[in-house]
Amino acid sequence: MTEQDQAAPADEITHDNLMRRSAERPRRGWRKALYEATGGRYNPGISEAEAERNALLRRIRRQLPGAHRIAVTSIKGGVGKTTVTACLGLTLAEHRGDRVVALDANPDAGTLADRLTGETSITVRQMLEKIDDIDSLTEMSRFTSLAGRLQVLASDQDPAMSEAFNRDEYTRITTVLSRFCNILLTDSGTGLVHSAMEGTLELADSMVVVGAPTVDGASRAGKTLDWLAAHGHREHAENAVVVLSHDRSSEEVDAEKIHDHFAQRCRAVLSVPADPHLAAGGRIDLDLLRESTREAFLRIAATIADDFPAR
Repeated sequence: MTEQDQAAPADEITHDNLMRRSAERPRRGWRKALYEATGGRYNPGISEAEAERNALLRRIRRQLPGAHRIAVTSIKGGVGKTTVTACLGLTLAEHRGDRVVALDANPDAGTLADRLTGETSITVRQMLEKIDDIDSLTEMSRFTSLAGRLQVLASDQDPAMSEAFNRDEYTRITTVLSRFCNILLTDSGTGLVHSAMEGTLELADSMVVVGAPTVDGASRAGKTLDWLAAHGHREHAENAVVVLSHDRSSEEVDAEKIHDHFAQRCRAVLSVPADPHLAAGGRIDLDLLRESTREAFLRIAATIADDFPAR
């Protein structure tokens, strides 16, 4: 055996190395119809759009070595923060094989559970009362409701009780949730100085800041980043994903300038188009969203998953 042969070992015997390449089976549109009509004898392959969607799904399904906490926030309400939390949670839960939970930490009787399941009779307060007894997924699930595969933990509907939800309690809740779930999303409310928010920021692995392509909506997102940077969370601000909700927009505002502004300040800027299903403010069903809206949340979920640590 020559020195060159020793330096170039044979290829490993793997599925990818041995199987002949074939066009990927189409699962959407006329390509799928043609494939099925010919019994699979003719495969036109997948479209560029489907290939792009498959690439997003591969990013979303990136494996996690442990729990990952995502905080969704804005310095003020009215920009679609709860909607983004709900749709992002539903998207991650639908396309991943692990467990995803969404927690409403809003101090003002949050609406996350209303938008997802309508179940608000069992809340974070009841879970706190029994937290020392929770030693299994079954026990944890007694305090959550299900929207598809997404588990949802409602906030207290009595604002006086919600105000008492403090940093230590938030930490206890997320410790238990992270024991049984791989991804935890927190709809963090609008009070950045609220006690529970301190715990949210301290424990967050990823940050989503929600704004709108309007003067006040962009200003709120910008002030949120300013506040984070000024209060010891500069890394969160720089690594944040800014989501601009187009339910409120104006032709008088240069949306491209808003996008460019945030692109210079954080990791990524993504937009959610206006959607009548979301604008209604009722129960959210991904199947009722426009295709462009579902794709927007796939992009947001994939961008968040890019931040998952390597195994």
